[in-house]
Amino acid sequence: MDLRKVRDEEKVDLCRKYFIGGFFLLPFLWAVNAVWFFRDAFFREDFVGQTEIRKYVVRSALGAFAWLIIVVSWNVVFQLNRTSWGADGDKLSVIIPLGIP
Repeated sequence: MDLRKVRDEEKVDLCRKYFIGGFFLLPFLWAVNAVWFFRDAFFREDFVGQTEIRKYVVRSALGAFAWLIIVVSWNVVFQLNRTSWGADGDKLSVIIPLGIP
């Protein structure tokens, strides 16, 4: 989708939908929202709805960053403690079998 061809009202609505979509365990939408609408939120001349887009962009960026911190933290904890968790750590691991040689 080319955002240059979309009316400002539709941009506000699309930005809001992406922001709400991020709450349904889709933090990738927050990252896309923050990147996609960043220019409209901060570098374009003033237009109706720009403050609302700016609000959604900032909140989407914060949400995506928070999810990134959570995922990286879980990965570090898992990598450091998996063996000490015994069978439970093994159940959380995904091991792809090599197959028949």
